[in-house]
This record gives sequence, C-alpha cells and structure tokens, in this order.
Amino acid sequence: MTVEQLYTKCLAEAAYYIESNGEAVIIDPLRETQPYIDRAKQDNATIKYVFLTHFHADFVSGHVDLAQQTGATIVFGPNATTEFDIHSGTDGEEFKIGDVTLTLLHTPGHTMESSCYLLKDANGKETAVFTGDTLFIGDVGRPDLAVKSNLTTEDLAGHLYDSLRTKLMVLPDNVTVYPAHGAGSACGKNMSKETFDTLGNQKKVNYALQTDLSKEDFIKELTTGLATPPQYFPKNVAMNKGVNVQIDAIISKGTAALDAKTFAELAQQKDILVIDARSPQDYVKGSIEGAWYFGITGGFAPWVGTLIEDLNQKIIFIAPEGRESEVVTRLARVGYDNSLGYLEGGMQAWEEAGYAIDITESISAEDFEKEINEGKVENPLDVRKIGEYQAQHIEGITHLPLSTVHEHVKELDASKRYHIHCAGGYRSLIHASILKSNGIKNVVNIEGGFGAIKKTDIKTTSYVCPSEL
Repeated sequence: MTVEQLYTKCLAEAAYYIESNGEAVIIDPLRETQPYIDRAKQDNATIKYVFLTHFHADFVSGHVDLAQQTGATIVFGPNATTEFDIHSGTDGEEFKIGDVTLTLLHTPGHTMESSCYLLKDANGKETAVFTGDTLFIGDVGRPDLAVKSNLTTEDLAGHLYDSLRTKLMVLPDNVTVYPAHGAGSACGKNMSKETFDTLGNQKKVNYALQTDLSKEDFIKELTTGLATPPQYFPKNVAMNKGVNVQIDAIISKGTAALDAKTFAELAQQKDILVIDARSPQDYVKGSIEGAWYFGITGGFAPWVGTLIEDLNQKIIFIAPEGRESEVVTRLARVGYDNSLGYLEGGMQAWEEAGYAIDITESISAEDFEKEINEGKVENPLDVRKIGEYQAQHIEGITHLPLSTVHEHVKELDASKRYHIHCAGGYRSLIHASILKSNGIKNVVNIEGGFGAIKKTDIKTTSYVCPSEL
C-alpha cells in the first residue's frame, strides 16, 4: 500500500494518492490531471476512483477531466448535486482499492455534502482518515460557506460539532489525520503549519476536539472572528459542480508569446488586465503602467482570486522567463481561464521597443524610519490582515487591509503620498500597484514590511480590546 500527500504550497492544498495491488485513487485533485496520471503509471496502477471530500471553494478541481481520461468513477458524499455523472456515496459505504478499503464517513458541517474517507489496510486496521475541510491540523473548517435560506452559519457549526464527535473522535488515536489544507488557507482560522498528525494528538491540542467543549461554546468559538470569505469562493464552488474547459486548452491559449507592440495594443484595451508576476525586486525597477502586481513566488492564486472580481477577466502578463505556463496554470487553478498571452522578451523587449516603464518607489525600513523622524511620512498604511494589525502595529498608522483595497481606494487622495507596508513586502506591492492603476500614483513601498520595521526604533503598539480597558 502506498499513501502520498501531494501538497501544493501556494494554495496550502493537499491532494492524496493511494495505491494498492495495481489500483489507485486520487482524493481532492487539483485542476491539472497529468501529474496524477503520471504517478499512477509509476506503479503500473489504474486510477479506479476520484474521491471528493466536498465542493471545494478555494480552487477548481480536475475531477471531471481526470475521470474522463482514466475511466475512474467520481465519488461524492450525500447531498452532492452535479452536472456530471458521479457515484453518490452513502454514509458507511466501503470502496475496495486493491487490498485496502476506504469507508465514506458523512461529516456535514463545513458543507452539507462534506465527507471524510477512512482507510483500512489489508488486515482491516484503521490507519488514516482523509478529512477534507472537516478537520484540519489545529482547527476545523469554517461553517459559513454553505449558508442557505434555511441553513445558517450556526446551523452548520452545530452539524460540524456532531460530525466531529460521532464520526471522527471515536476513531483510534493512532489513526493519521490527512486534511485538505494547511496554514495559509482561508478555509479555516488557525491551521497549523503541519500538514498531518495523529488523531490522538489532535484530541490533545485542537480546541475543537476537547471533550469538555459544549456545543454552544463550540458554535460561538467557530463563528467568532470569521473574515469575509474571498469573493471567488462561491464561483469556484459553482465551477466544481459543472464541467469546465480542459486546462491543457487554457494553457495553450494563455501561453501565446506576444511581441511588445501587440502587448502594448492589448494593454490599452479597457477589458484587458495586465498582471506582473515577476519578483518584487524586478517589479519595483520598472513595470508597465496600470499593471497589477501578483508575484508568482508569493500567494499568487489566492490574492488573484480575492482581488480580480471577474473570473472571465481577460489577462495578459509579464512572467519570469520560463515560468509562463506556471502563471497560466495557477490562474486556472482558481478559475481564471481567460489568459491571452505573455510579453515575449519581458521588460527588456518592452524598453527596447521604446515604451515607457513605470517605477515604484521602494525604500528600506531604516530609510522609512528616517523619513518619519524628518516629518516626511504623513499617510502611512498598514495593509496586513486584522489579526496581524491587532497583534502589533505602528503607532497611529491607518489600517487598510489589502482585501478591502477596492473599497477604500476611492477614499484616498491622489495628491497625497502614501507609505505602504505589509508583513514582508509582497502584499504591499499588490496594494501599491492597484492604487497606482486607480490614479493614486505617489506611493512608497516599505521593503521587508513589518518584519523589517520591528528591527528599527519606530514606535509600535498593539490593539487593546475595549473590554480589557
């Protein structure tokens, strides 16, 4: 028996490959299918099933394409309605894969179709449970993504409380928990950086699995402090219920090489967005006016999904050389299928063709401190998440989280100068690029973000809850 966690760091997502005696299954696959097909070929195995723990909100899955290409059967838990053929599993149903068995455990709560899959080895020993977004390492799935007119966030949280206690906590302590996500995913609040653990240890350290936690307190804890889910989440759910364009076709179209003249003509069209996916260092040296920055080495896909509001947005992009397909793939993973091509030759070709470049001012934390002391900083902006800001922030700074940039950009004054920082310098550049595209040109990025700022003598403070005063 082989069990492999296939972890994709940029999405904090885990798919799983299980093989036994020539038969294999994939649990929660990403949109690109070839890596799973290639993995099964290494074992001379046939992919028999594609299991989905639920309708994913934070990425588009490739289950339909994978099933079509391999002849595998797609399995969902109860309550799943799709536009394609599936096997609608029932609670307790067993699926044979070679010499091992997967048992479906219906665990509603995160969503109503959410299900976990319990792995038993050839001897019938319970060895692992694949928990999707029902149980994470250190946390559980958020209960606000499947709210309907007859189903509240509190209702879903109550279902999750029952599912954890009747289906998962009763399993042996030595069972390995394999979730669908790790730290960095917006599908939960406080996930651990670890990507798997024993159930026994989770019973000790995971607040949601404490035996003395009442249902009422669980619901209160789970529904408090939930950030608004990214706008692309419901759109990805809808895509995962339907049949989508195959990713190979999307990549073929999206990796068209565009010379500087063609790129410039397209960039002038109002319905086309330019993305700069290069490193922060390359971006600040010079980009194309109006381009939005989403560096491929950072949280690319989640921030694209959060800030580009139309999944059908036409996109052309500047990429690090050799990573053009990767950019298109990462866009497609979260449902942005309308890439039209990239700037052939990059910014060098752009400059050689005589086009202007747009430079973003970027200074060190030390220079930022100097400007503060000289009275040159009047409008500093902290664009981190609220939890980061509350933990520690520059005294007197304005907090405008990156996720709300479209809302607050109209409130900013184009005649003023804004110093912008995040935690490390990635999100601040995204924020600055969007401000610049909206006419707020006088922006300064703080290199290294708050991590560098803390090493200076700039005064900081923390948020104090009014109840603690």
